[in-house]
Amino acid sequence: MICGAGPKVHFYCATEGLYHKGRRATFKFPFGLRTLTSLRPHPRIPRMVNSAICTKPLPAPPSVDAKLFKSFGVEVVSGFDPTDFTPEQFIELERLLYEHDVVLFRGLDLAPEHQYKLTKAFDPTCESYGHGNNQTTKQAKSVLHPDLKTIPSVPQVQLIGNGIVHDHWGLAEAKLKHPHHRTFHKDPVSEEDEAAGATRFYRWHIDAALYGDLAPPKVTSLYAVAAPAGPPQVCRYDDGTGDELAVPLGTTAFVSGTTMLDVLPPALRSLAVRSSVRYAPHPYVWMARAHALPTGLGLEDEGLEVLPEELPPWDPRDQQTLPVCWRNPVTGRLHLQVHPCAIQALVVKPLPPGAASRTTDALYPNGGEVTDLAEVRRLVYALQRPGIAPGLVYPHAWSDGDLVLFHNRGVLHSVVGAFRPDQVRKFHQCNLAASDLPAGPTPEDIATYA
Repeated sequence: MICGAGPKVHFYCATEGLYHKGRRATFKFPFGLRTLTSLRPHPRIPRMVNSAICTKPLPAPPSVDAKLFKSFGVEVVSGFDPTDFTPEQFIELERLLYEHDVVLFRGLDLAPEHQYKLTKAFDPTCESYGHGNNQTTKQAKSVLHPDLKTIPSVPQVQLIGNGIVHDHWGLAEAKLKHPHHRTFHKDPVSEEDEAAGATRFYRWHIDAALYGDLAPPKVTSLYAVAAPAGPPQVCRYDDGTGDELAVPLGTTAFVSGTTMLDVLPPALRSLAVRSSVRYAPHPYVWMARAHALPTGLGLEDEGLEVLPEELPPWDPRDQQTLPVCWRNPVTGRLHLQVHPCAIQALVVKPLPPGAASRTTDALYPNGGEVTDLAEVRRLVYALQRPGIAPGLVYPHAWSDGDLVLFHNRGVLHSVVGAFRPDQVRKFHQCNLAASDLPAGPTPEDIATYA
C-alpha cells in the first residue's frame, strides 16, 4: 500500500508492519524494496506475521516504562481462531508467545474443551492439570483449595472468580471467592483505605505444583467469561518505598522474568544464574498458616510454616530443585523464575574460572547451600523486588471474552484487588503439568553473567 503523492512517499508493508516516509523510494512489488533508507515499525499499524496472524502491542498504561516494554505482550487482531487452527498457524502463535510472553485475544466465546485443546497444543503429550487433576480439592489445607472449582467435563480447566455461579458447564452451583490479600498478608490494608480504593498484590507466583513429578506448566490460558466492571484501585507496595500503582478492578498483574534479571546489578545477576531453588514439600500446604509480605513477594519470617510431621506424607526425593533462571526455548534468553512463597533453600554454584578476577563483590563466590530460611528469603527478595517496580508491571484490564495466554516459564503474575460478594466474576484457567523441567542457564550463560 502506498499513501500520498508528489515528492513525499509513505510506504506500509503489511507483512512486517513497516512503513517508509521520505522523498525517494523504489518499490519492487509485491513487497520488494530497493532504495528505501528508513523502515521502522509504525506505532499504530498492526504487524502481520507471514500474512496470517496480525498483532498489535498490548494497551500498556502510562505507568509502564516504555523502553523496557518494547517486546512485552501482543494482542492478536486477526488471523488466528483459538477454536479452529492449523498446525502452521499454531507454530506462528507459539513463536509469538515465547517472543512476547503474553498474547491477548478479545471478544471470544470459548468453550472449556477449546481452551484445553489450545493450551495442550503447547505441550501435546500432557494431560494433567498443573497441580494434578482434582488434586487441589483433595488437599483441604492447601492455600489453593478455596480458589479453584474443576469443570467436570474438562478437569484440566478450573473455574475461578467471585460470587455464586449456577449451572455452569456441569457445575450446579459454585461459590467462588476472589483471593483477598487480607486472608494472606500479615498487615493488610485497613478497611477505610480499602473503601477509598487501596489494594495489594495478593501473591506473586508461577503456576506450578513444585512438588513430585508435576513439572511447571509451559503456558497458562486465562479466559474471562464474565469480568465485572468497577472503579480503578491503587495497588500499594507498603514496603517503605512509597511505590504504588494504579490498576483496573480485578486486574491480573504480570512482570517479565527477563526484565527482572536484566535490571539487577552485576553481583545479583551473577548470583541468579549460578543458583537453584529447593522448594518445600507440599508447598501450598506448607505455607498455609504463614503470612505474605506487603508486596506479595514472599513470606514473613514468623515461623508459622506447617511442620514436616504435620504435612501430608512426603518424600525428600519428591522435592523439586529448579534453576533460578529458566531458558527461553525460542529466544534463548533467561527469565528469572522463582515462586518466592514456596522457597526453602538456595543452592549456589561457584564462580566459573576467571570470573573471580573480574569482580570483587560476588555473592557466594565459592558456591554453597543456603538453608537458613530468613537468609534464603532475603536473597531471593533482593533478586525479585527490582523487577516488580511500578514501571515494570503490566496490569491487564479485563473485559468479557478476553483470553490471555502467558508464558508461565517467562513471567510472574499476581491476583490484585477486591470484589463485593454480589460482584459475580467467572474465569476459566487452564495449564498442564509439563512434559519436561525448565532448562537452566548454559555454561556460556553463566560465564557471561557471572
